[in-house]
Amino acid sequence: MSPPPATLAEGAPLTGTAPHGSPRPSLADSYRSVPVPSGKGRFFAKLGAFAGPGYLVAVGYMDPGNWATDLAGGSAFGYTLLAVVLFSSLMAMVLQSLSARLGIVTGHDLAQACRANYSRPVTIGLWALCEIAIIACDLAEVLGTAIALQLLFGLPLVWGVVLTGFDVFLILALQQLGFRKLEAFIVALLVVIAGCFAYELFLARPDPLAIAGGLVPSPEIVTNPAMLYIAIGILGATVMPHNLYLHSSIVQTRRFAQDEEGKAEAVRHATIDSSVALTLALFINAAILILAAATFHGRGQNVAEIGEAYRLLSPTLGAGAASVLFAVALLASGQNSTVTGTLAGQIVMEGFLDLRLPVWLRRLVTRMLAIVPAALVVGAAGDRGATELLVLSQVVLSLQLPFAVIPLVAFTGDARRMGRLAAPGWLKVVAWGIAALLVVLNGKLLFDFFLG
Repeated sequence: MSPPPATLAEGAPLTGTAPHGSPRPSLADSYRSVPVPSGKGRFFAKLGAFAGPGYLVAVGYMDPGNWATDLAGGSAFGYTLLAVVLFSSLMAMVLQSLSARLGIVTGHDLAQACRANYSRPVTIGLWALCEIAIIACDLAEVLGTAIALQLLFGLPLVWGVVLTGFDVFLILALQQLGFRKLEAFIVALLVVIAGCFAYELFLARPDPLAIAGGLVPSPEIVTNPAMLYIAIGILGATVMPHNLYLHSSIVQTRRFAQDEEGKAEAVRHATIDSSVALTLALFINAAILILAAATFHGRGQNVAEIGEAYRLLSPTLGAGAASVLFAVALLASGQNSTVTGTLAGQIVMEGFLDLRLPVWLRRLVTRMLAIVPAALVVGAAGDRGATELLVLSQVVLSLQLPFAVIPLVAFTGDARRMGRLAAPGWLKVVAWGIAALLVVLNGKLLFDFFLG
């Protein structure tokens, strides 16, 4: 049942209808398709019903772009950038909780909310920036999957890039099975990735005291331009802008009570779901960096390429399975990110433009925009070019972050739009602090890039 219409004038409540016209819920085929138990109590039953969207979001926080930035950071600077991974994950938990709050309370995803409240030129500009971010993310998925296929099966990198265009059929098949099955597929691949890295860390035996020291921020992160470049790449790879649009939509797949009490309860359960899932993402991101620091940096090896890491892991750790599991986890990561990237692209295009293309066509267009530059770079520069392009794609994501974060923080903190379920004062202060930090760090990166 669609929520009742509401006015869309500036300052009016966002709750109710899709923007600028008839009620068109986000991801209409899956909207309110997962039932949530009703009645008082039953905390764990309700929490179980809400479990899922957080893991789809967490996928974006451990995609192949993270591998490039974490490997580069760990092998070049040891454990120093662990603090960036930790604080990026904490920032992600805050922002994703706000994203879930927006979708649950207003019935809008972030793209729809922007379209409802900003002028047409601003909306088009935000859409264009978001599409660039999705293409950058897709580029990381393309390259990560192609590298994994090369490592596992010896497939030439260019052919692997081309083959990634066919994963559109995987998306179509999963969506036909229903949203709950899609979530189960994602969680299964996450378990594979986590298991692979748990084994790798067992073999690497990193120094616990060095890990603890790396969790303390160092001033060198900001003063060293090379370290800052990787740090912002980690930030862009961890706090993914398109995930803010994705989460605000997929929380609406749950069929919860639409009164204030039901929405407040839904916000709590969705926040727990995303925070637990992002803790898993934190473990995996930290594991990649720790593995690079313990295995390569500790031996004076500056390994910035995924392929080189694959070749060195087994002889360095003394286990033949180490390299294979590394590549298997990379392939699982690429395929997981493909699924969520498709959903985010659909949500963004429909929300900002009210343009509804067939999923296969939308996916194919986005993937072609990633495949062409990836194929050109790989053909010209080989493995090193692929890794450098992976890191650059994550910096592009980070540069787009403020344009997603600032509207999200503004909407969720506005009681005129959110009513009594607006973000409390302490959360608004934290969220605006995160937004300001992102703007400052990105400004520093641009200054160093153009003038440094």
